[in-house]
Amino acid sequence: SFANLRIHPHGLVLVDLQSYNDHMKGREEVDQLLNKVEERMKELFHGNIKRVKRLPAILRGGVIDRYWPTADGRLVEYDIDEVVYDEDSPFQNIKILHSKQFGNILILSGDVNLAESDLAYTQAIMGSGKEDYTGKEVLILGGGDGGILYEIVKLKPKMVTMVASNIDQMVIDGCKKYMRKTCGDVLDNLKGECYQVLIEDCIPVLKRYAKEGRMFDYVINDLTAVPISTSPEEDSTWEFLRLILDLSMKVLKQDGKYFTQGNCINLTDALTLYEEQLSRLYCPVEFSKETVCVPSYMELWVFYTIWKKQTDV
Repeated sequence: SFANLRIHPHGLVLVDLQSYNDHMKGREEVDQLLNKVEERMKELFHGNIKRVKRLPAILRGGVIDRYWPTADGRLVEYDIDEVVYDEDSPFQNIKILHSKQFGNILILSGDVNLAESDLAYTQAIMGSGKEDYTGKEVLILGGGDGGILYEIVKLKPKMVTMVASNIDQMVIDGCKKYMRKTCGDVLDNLKGECYQVLIEDCIPVLKRYAKEGRMFDYVINDLTAVPISTSPEEDSTWEFLRLILDLSMKVLKQDGKYFTQGNCINLTDALTLYEEQLSRLYCPVEFSKETVCVPSYMELWVFYTIWKKQTDV
């Protein structure tokens, strides 16, 4: 074990204890030691300590990584107790970890994507139950976990097409095996009675649909969150989002709706920048937004509904 004591001029006293313990008994011994240190400090300061705060132990070097950052940069410790799936694809690292309260969680390159507990996310990006998908043409961009596809198929659409920029087959393989509470059986086959999954780059597909004049009642973009960068002109991610928006508007019916996620509610600058991009599309649009608590994100998340502005003829 190693202890570090720091005393700052303004009265702050920090005591850090690092200890190697791979069993519960050792952790209990450390807790007992810290209790004694705390009691002794109170004696030495003759009861003049205004506040004592003991932080939980950070466990480093374990087989299971329990720490993942939120979108706004706060470190969260999850109750992860099992590594279910961990593979590197040509595009990214894919992890599926089991949480006692959230179920299996899909994590792509260190970013928490979706957990089995997160039906609220899927419902929000589909319009929060306010839309009638019966007999409708739906285009999903992204959504490789299968959650959106699974929920929409239940609503008897005419046809759902799911396509993304490099849908990762390994993500689909991992989710259809370990995230079945989210995706059901829709990823078992790439074609069903009222849906098809295209493992292609979405941009050429969107351009092809626009050229063919194919139109959709709903376009749901689950590709990526709004970027945090405050310089959209210098960030290729913003250019990608604008391109996706423009192409989506070209295949969206005049009375259709476009749904997408935004980002964490705390990232106000990024959300404002995104809304500014909406005024730069080839056609005028209007939008509304909704804030939803996504369980495994442990933060409030913003979702957008965008539609073509109706113009007087």
